[in-house]
Amino acid sequence: LEKEFHKKKRPVNGRWRMDETYIKVKGEWKCFYRAVDKEGNTIDFLLTAKRDIKAAKRFFKKAIKRNGRPELVNIDKSGSNKAALNSINKEDSDAPKVEPIVIRQCKYLNNIIEQDHRNIKRITRPMLGFKNFHSAQKTLAGIEIMKMIKKGQMFGGDGLSPAGQFYSLAA
Repeated sequence: LEKEFHKKKRPVNGRWRMDETYIKVKGEWKCFYRAVDKEGNTIDFLLTAKRDIKAAKRFFKKAIKRNGRPELVNIDKSGSNKAALNSINKEDSDAPKVEPIVIRQCKYLNNIIEQDHRNIKRITRPMLGFKNFHSAQKTLAGIEIMKMIKKGQMFGGDGLSPAGQFYSLAA
C-alpha cells in the first residue's frame, strides 16, 4: 500500500519540519522519524531501532529520494539530525547546481509536527506498544497513509471518501 500511495502522492513544499517521537516495541522505545511540510502535509516517516546519525541520515535519504530535495529543514536541537543533514550537504557539494539544504534549529517552528505526532500517539497509546518491529512498521505505515489520505495528499481521490481512496490503493 505504501508503494502504491507514493505513486499517487501530491508533491510537497520545499520547507520541511522534521522531528522524531518514540513508539514502544517489545517493551523498548524505538525512534519514529517524521517530517511534514510548511502546510502540515506529511512528507515521510521511518521507524528505527536507534536514534543516531546513521538512522537520521537514512530517513533524510529516503525522504529526499521520494519527495525531492528541500530548500530548508527545520529541526529541533538534536545533534544527530544536524550531523546527518551536514553529511548529506557535504556529499552533494561536489554535484553541480545542487544548493545545500539550509538547516534551521528553532523549536517553536516545529509545533506543526509536534501537533501531528499527537494523532499517531492517540492511536498507538491504547495499543500499549507493539509485539514485534515488523508489525509496528506496517501498522504505522497504514496509520500514516490514512492520515495523508484524510489530509487530501493523494491524486485521483477527488469525489471519493477517505475509505474509497484507501480501497483504490488496494485494488
